Amino acid sequence: MQPVATFSIVAFDPEQGDVGVAVQSKFLAVGSVVPWAQAGVGGLATQAWANIRYGPDGLKLLAEGLSAEQVCDQLIADDPGRDQRQLGIVDAQGRVAAYTGSACMPWAGHYLGAGYTVQGNILAGARVAEAIAEAFEMAQGELAERLVIALAAGEAAGGDRRGRQAAALYVARAGGAYGGNHDRYVDLRVDDHPDPIVELERLLRLHRLYLTTSDPATLLPITPELTCEIQTMLSEAGYYGGPADGKFETLTRSALETYGGVENLEMRLTSLDEHKIDPLVLDFMRRKQG
Repeated sequence: MQPVATFSIVAFDPEQGDVGVAVQSKFLAVGSVVPWAQAGVGGLATQAWANIRYGPDGLKLLAEGLSAEQVCDQLIADDPGRDQRQLGIVDAQGRVAAYTGSACMPWAGHYLGAGYTVQGNILAGARVAEAIAEAFEMAQGELAERLVIALAAGEAAGGDRRGRQAAALYVARAGGAYGGNHDRYVDLRVDDHPDPIVELERLLRLHRLYLTTSDPATLLPITPELTCEIQTMLSEAGYYGGPADGKFETLTRSALETYGGVENLEMRLTSLDEHKIDPLVLDFMRRKQG
C-alpha cells in the first residue's frame, strides 16, 4: 500500500444545501478513495493511510443524527490504525471536524473554517492548507466551482510535495442528479493526468454545459441576424440545406434540434418555443464550426 498523499476540502453550502468534497493527490484514481457525500447528511474525506470504511460508516453515523465531531471521534476511536489516518467531516448543519494522526507524514495537518474543513499530508507546508481556505472563502459561485478554485490555490501554494496525478470533485444535492431521482449532482474524476486540477476545471465546465439547464436571465432572442449565423453554422455542419435568410422557421429549428441531439445539448434547447437561445449553445457552435 501507499499513502493517499493528498490535500482536500470538505464543505457545506447553507444556501443550496449542497455538500461536497474536492481532492488532488499523487495517487492514481484518488476519487475512488477520498470523497464521500450524501445530501441532507454530510460529507467527508478519508486520506493518508486511508481507511475507506470511514466513508460509508461515517455517512451512516451522520444520517443517524451524530454531529461531525461525534462521528470523527467514533471513527477514530474504533480504528487501531488511527495514528496513520487523516479525516475531514462536515455535517448537514455545517458543523465541521477533522483529525490528523500523529504518524501521518509531514507536512500534515488540517484547518477548520465556517462550514468547511481542509486537510492535507505530505504537503509542501502549512501554507497549502491556508491557501485553500483563503481561496474558498473568497470564491464566488456554486459550491462545485468554489471547491475547484480552492484546490487550484492549494496547488499554486506548493501542493503535494511528491507531485500530482489525480483529482476529483463530488457534490451531493437532493434531486440534483441527472433525471432528478438521486443526489449525485456533480461527480467528476481525473484518474491520471499531468495537470489534474486544470483537467478537473475543464470537466466541470463541460458538466455545466451538458448536464444543467439554461439560466433564463442569459437567454438571447433569436433575431434575424442571429438566425442567419445559426443557419450558416448548421449548413457547414451538414444539418441544414436551406438558405441563410434569417427566418427561424420549421426547417431551421428542426436542423438545430437534430444538431443538439447529436451534441447532447437538448437540455439547453428548451427555450426555442420562446424564440430564444442559450448563449452557451451559440458559443459551443461557434467554437466547433469556427
